[in-house]
Amino acid sequence: MDKKAKKRVEVLKKKLPKLQQQLAGAREQPDDPQEAPRLEAEIQKIKEEIHELKNS
Repeated sequence: MDKKAKKRVEVLKKKLPKLQQQLAGAREQPDDPQEAPRLEAEIQKIKEEIHELKNS
C-alpha cells in the first residue's frame, strides 16, 4: 500500500464513526425515511473502499 492509499484509508476510518453515529440517530428519530438507507449505503461503500485499498 502506497502513501496515498494509506492516507485515504486513514481519512475513511475517521469518517466511519461519524456516519455510524448519524445512522444511529436516524434510526432513533426517523424524520426522513430515506436517510437511514442512504447512510447504510454510504457506510458500506466506505468499508468496501477500505477493503480494496488494503488489498491492493
